[in-house]
Amino acid sequence: MNIPTFTLRNGLQLPAIGFGTSGIKGKAGIQTLTAAINNGYRLIDTAYNYENEGTIGQAIQQSSINRNDLVISSKLPGRYQSYQAALTTIEESLYRLHLDYFDLYLIHWPNPMRDEYVSAWQALLEAKKRGLVRTCGVSNFLPEYLDRLQKETGELPEVNQVELHPLFSQKEQRQYDQKHQILTEAWSPLGGIGMGLSQPIRQLPLIKQLGQKYHKDSSQIILRWEYQLGVLPLPLAHGSQHQLANLDIFDFNLTSAEVAQITTLDQNNARVSGQDPKTHLEL
Repeated sequence: MNIPTFTLRNGLQLPAIGFGTSGIKGKAGIQTLTAAINNGYRLIDTAYNYENEGTIGQAIQQSSINRNDLVISSKLPGRYQSYQAALTTIEESLYRLHLDYFDLYLIHWPNPMRDEYVSAWQALLEAKKRGLVRTCGVSNFLPEYLDRLQKETGELPEVNQVELHPLFSQKEQRQYDQKHQILTEAWSPLGGIGMGLSQPIRQLPLIKQLGQKYHKDSSQIILRWEYQLGVLPLPLAHGSQHQLANLDIFDFNLTSAEVAQITTLDQNNARVSGQDPKTHLEL
């Protein structure tokens, strides 16, 4: 498939859709990841706390795709945000993955109550100098935390991965990121279970109506909406058919009015797991 790209400030090109891996583990996980790579995914997103970096590494080794054609991203856990611990954790993650470098490495959560994210960010910048990381980013960072990184280190992340879906479109965060040339990635781009909804996001009338209009399924409508917002979604799909369907979003366009309609679906307290970056503690 001809997948468009987003270009970061440092010139690194990221595929406009990636593959999320939370919960993908073991032999079955290797099979899922191998299928995803074979089906055309080139951006693979993992994290130390997903406990599957070994699985990802095995899938990469078993793939026929050249390492240079893959974009591998992982994330630093909260318990290792002190400077030296962060550097060691990055090294250990690379060992588990059998890789020499990460294309993209993120601080998983700001954990503001522990107040270590600046030291973690300094460690990421040092890892980049050492060639362990090509691009530094963050996840779940609010504008106030990003402002502090710039004030204290002089450097902003190139990527901010946040929860984003039709009920939580993150308008203010997206505007901030765009203004500062930070690419917004979306975790849980299709929403999730346990949200207290009377029906899944994919069953909302507007999403279904647009699917009928464009002869696409609801997931494809949502992912296309995110792409047209300038957001890079990271859906997870176990089956090959679903994996391929999620990639098949680049042959149609929603109108600007339809994009706006989906964005107006926003609801209060619509986070999938209620994880507010101001209070959430991730270790």
